[in-house]
Amino acid sequence: MAIRVVVNGAKGNMGRQVVAAVQADAALKLVGQTDLGDDLAATLRSAQAQVAIDFTAPAAAFANASIIVAAGVHPVVGTTGFTPEEVARLQAQCRERKLGGVIAPNFALGALLMMRFAAEAAKLLPHVEIIELHHDGKAEAPSGTAIATAERIAAARPQRPAPKVESKELQPGARGARGYAVPIHSVRLPGHVAHQEVILGGLGETLRIRHDTVSRESFMPGVLLAVKKVVSATELFYGLEPLLFDGSDTPA
Repeated sequence: MAIRVVVNGAKGNMGRQVVAAVQADAALKLVGQTDLGDDLAATLRSAQAQVAIDFTAPAAAFANASIIVAAGVHPVVGTTGFTPEEVARLQAQCRERKLGGVIAPNFALGALLMMRFAAEAAKLLPHVEIIELHHDGKAEAPSGTAIATAERIAAARPQRPAPKVESKELQPGARGARGYAVPIHSVRLPGHVAHQEVILGGLGETLRIRHDTVSRESFMPGVLLAVKKVVSATELFYGLEPLLFDGSDTPA
């Protein structure tokens, strides 16, 4: 029997892609579409949804996820902007209900591999910086993917290396933001979709790990995989990795 899916944020750029992907998958059935101003809770109930996919806005991310969980529906959330405390609260609520779900900063499978490879490389090359580039319509900076990458690097590398010299910023922010003690530089320009490069420096060598999203279609295989996986899960995961890799050491 097909999994019954509601898409929240269905009129947005990502939402439209998700709607088309769900409709094209024989294992899924699109039973509802909601957007700003619609009653999400009422739609989840009337549609008898099993899974709700949310791609909306950071300001609404926690409220939307809370509504989905309260309705007993499996959340698949690609909206960024959650604080660690909010993720922990949602995980506790899902654990209590034995409800599977996922909040993922990035659903592109190549981006997940990029983050995983970067964390592994940081064990041997702990001097790391991140450059992330997005379209000029992306409001938040750094991106959720960059923050998640920095978190994984910080958890993997043996220690934070001491700087050779203390930087003196002639313009505030010139050395980037600090996410988990990893410098992150954000670029916002037309012509980009979503791109990230992790640069690791060692004695006499440089390693660059880069992922480029040239179309939002790249997120769809990960979204559809998550929908099919969460219906048999009993907890809320932060990041798609636990659904992809056995024994993932990705921190929640």
